[in-house]
Formats: sequence, structure tokens, C-alpha cells
Amino acid sequence: MKASTFQTLIIGILCLAIAGLSGGLYNQYQRMAELQNTNNQHLQTLDTLQHDSSALKDAQEKLQYALRDLKQLVDTGEQQANTLDPMLDQWAQEIQVLRDGLAARATETDMAALRARLEQVEQQLLDLKSKPSPTPTPTPTPSAAKPKKTAPHKPTPLSPPFSVLGVESRGGESFLAIAPHDSRSLVEVRLLHRGEQIGAWYLKKLEPTAAIFAVDAQPDQTVQFP
Repeated sequence: MKASTFQTLIIGILCLAIAGLSGGLYNQYQRMAELQNTNNQHLQTLDTLQHDSSALKDAQEKLQYALRDLKQLVDTGEQQANTLDPMLDQWAQEIQVLRDGLAARATETDMAALRARLEQVEQQLLDLKSKPSPTPTPTPTPSAAKPKKTAPHKPTPLSPPFSVLGVESRGGESFLAIAPHDSRSLVEVRLLHRGEQIGAWYLKKLEPTAAIFAVDAQPDQTVQFP
């Protein structure tokens, strides 16, 4: 083999070796660049995670402070409730005692007034029964009778199926006290309010000296107080 040919062969082999090394170095450079890029991405992800972790830690601390404040509020509320509950129970008992006392006093006062009124009405009835009957007026003879003008016909007042005792006041409202005829018992006394009725007699109005009743198929009836 000639020396020139051998040199050419050696140079070709060296060129091939250099080309192979250059390709390998290029591939290694690209690989290093990819690894560097991946490392940068990982670093960015790590920074994001660290930032999120710090924010989560701050939120956890704030939540702990809020829970502590809430616990203090709950403890304070329980202490106030424990203090107020006995006071509320005591106030409720005192209010109930006052209500019972007022109801008892009102009942005793009303019964005393009604009892006095009934005794007065009973005395009036006894006085009326003890009075002698009036002497009947003699009927004039036809010759002595003078002609009179014909008066317009007036409906005969109806007699109520009860006795009117008077007017009683309850809580600022007026009631008509009535009882059955010839009654002598307080149990049978009934207080009639305006708008109520007993039997066919409907109480329309209370006047200072009389009560106005509406009766079915009849004109209004006026019943005077005793």
C-alpha cells in the first residue's frame, strides 16, 4: 500500500471519529439543555408549591385565631346564659304571682259589687211586694163618658223572660246583669254584653237608664233599670 493511500485512510478514519464525537457532543448538549429546562420547570413548580404552602399556613393560623375567638365568645355566652337563666325564672315567677294576685283581687271586688247590687235589687223587690195594690178607678157609665179621639194603636210592650238587675262594669266594658224571675241565688246571675242574646231577646244597646232589646218579629223593646 502506498504511503499516500494510507494517509488518506487515516485522515478519513479521523474525520469519521471527529464527526461521531461531534454528533455525540451535540446530543449531550441537547440532552443537557432539556434537563436544564426540566429543572427550571421543576424549580418554578417548587416555588409555586412553597408559595401555596405559605398561604395555606397563613390561612391555618388565621383559622386558629378565629376558632380561639369563637371559643371565647361561646364561653362568654354560656356564662351569661348561666347568669340570666335564674333571673328569668325568678322574673317569671314574680309575674305569675302578680297575675294571680290581680285576678284574685279583681274577682273579689267584682263579686262584692255584684253582691251589694243584688241585695239592693232584692230589697227593692221586697218593697214592691209589700206595697198595697192601688184602688181600681171606677169605670164611668156610658152616659157620663165623653167621646175621645181615637188614639193611634201602639204595640203592647213585651215582658222580658228575665229580671234586669242593673249594669255592671268589667275592664272598662258595660254588662247588663240579669237573672231569672224570683231568683235569690248569685249563681243564676248572668252578665249580658252588647251583641249577645238570651232566648229571642238580643241586646242592642245600653242606655243610662234602660236597655234596648231586639226581639224577633217585634219592634225594639225598652227595659228600664230598677
